[in-house]
Amino acid sequence: MNKTIQIAVVGSGYVGLVAAVCFAEIGHDVVCVDNDERKVAALQSGDTLIHENHLPELLNRYRNTKIRFTTDLGEATRTSDAIFIAVGTPQSENGDADLSYVEAVACEIARSLTSYKVIVEKSTVPVYTNKWIRRAIERNGVARHIFDVVSNPEFLREGTAVSDFLHPDRIVVGADSEAAAELLAAIYAPLTTGAYYAQPNAIPGACTTTTPPPLLQTSTKSAEIIKHASNAFLALKISFINAVSNLCEATDANIEQVARGMGLDSRIGPRFLRPGIGYGGSCFPKDVAAFRSVADGLGVDFSLLTEVEKINVSQKKRFLSKVRTALWTLRGKRLAVLGLAFKGETDDIRESPAIDLVEMLLAEGSSITAYDPAAMKRAQAELPASPQLRYVEDSYAAAKDADALLVLTDWREFATLDLERINTLMRYPIVIDGRNLFDPKTMQQHGFTYLSIGRPAVNPARELESAATVSV
Repeated sequence: MNKTIQIAVVGSGYVGLVAAVCFAEIGHDVVCVDNDERKVAALQSGDTLIHENHLPELLNRYRNTKIRFTTDLGEATRTSDAIFIAVGTPQSENGDADLSYVEAVACEIARSLTSYKVIVEKSTVPVYTNKWIRRAIERNGVARHIFDVVSNPEFLREGTAVSDFLHPDRIVVGADSEAAAELLAAIYAPLTTGAYYAQPNAIPGACTTTTPPPLLQTSTKSAEIIKHASNAFLALKISFINAVSNLCEATDANIEQVARGMGLDSRIGPRFLRPGIGYGGSCFPKDVAAFRSVADGLGVDFSLLTEVEKINVSQKKRFLSKVRTALWTLRGKRLAVLGLAFKGETDDIRESPAIDLVEMLLAEGSSITAYDPAAMKRAQAELPASPQLRYVEDSYAAAKDADALLVLTDWREFATLDLERINTLMRYPIVIDGRNLFDPKTMQQHGFTYLSIGRPAVNPARELESAATVSV
């Protein structure tokens, strides 16, 4: 039988809230701590604050029973066996991860430590952070033998974070003491033994009772590097396929065919080989920069990551040029924008290439009518509505009287739009697809001029017929 463990999670953002709710889901008692009283009050009332599949149902299931919310970190520290630090580590001006929030939490935990606790890095942090947390706690007068610090990086994707937590590819635990490693193993035992997947109301996913996730135990330093290295490598794959897509455009090749040919190689695999307008979000941009900064600080040449960043920036500029190619001039053009979040199925607009492109287009003198299924509220806080920027209730309202429609986020609902209706609503049936959601032949048959990423542009079938008649 799995043991119920008392857990504190510090931070109620994407990582902290998902971790807290999922720890409750696998049987533990959880207190989630945040210093923002308004967020705590909202969570206590049942508001999830973020757009995540399965999160509302799990919060409703365990709120005020297996999980509670508080601003009192001292009390949470005293009553818990393990304290997970899941606060933000934003990028500083020089590219380093800003660890001031982590340090502040470590010092506050230290003031309440009176018996053995395991303190867990859940935030994404650079190598050697474990050592600094330990040092900060010791400097606040805590004896070394009553605490351990463990690295337990998260590998969650926004939009599927709950499923990713409960059905992980691997669980990484970096611990330099046997006692700490044993406690983390016990926390994750419902997953690693497969016991959780036998429950009738378990969240479905890839793992089962016979194929549970592996627990990888490493040193603290290795665990810290695993997280940054994983994100940097995925960013590299995205930038690589974007660079290849540019080569395809220059030669009239098809990136979809090229990516499929690459992905069938088992050494490469198909994931993260989808071209687009670049990566964004709260992880990849800052993690690539932080990993490069760590390498620089240690005298290791990791200029490859600089090129990854350059390609990512240039991809947005190339897309802007693609819009110019389709419309000639942008001043005075009315553009429909579908998607504002950095990717589909989330409301997160942090480092969103869609937001960057909206700003670029506004600077060019375009007027924009924008729609996103979940990120409108956050987008309006970043880019308030104005005579040049309107937010509307659906994709069809955005398309009405537009000179062109731009797809900037890969929401599933965009791929199922009524194309005939979209065509009739638009002033000119021009679609510039930054996520390759549509089939070029289908768009051609529906009368669109269609430009996408790494694939030949197509014009309406009637225009091709007209051109053929003129040539005869």
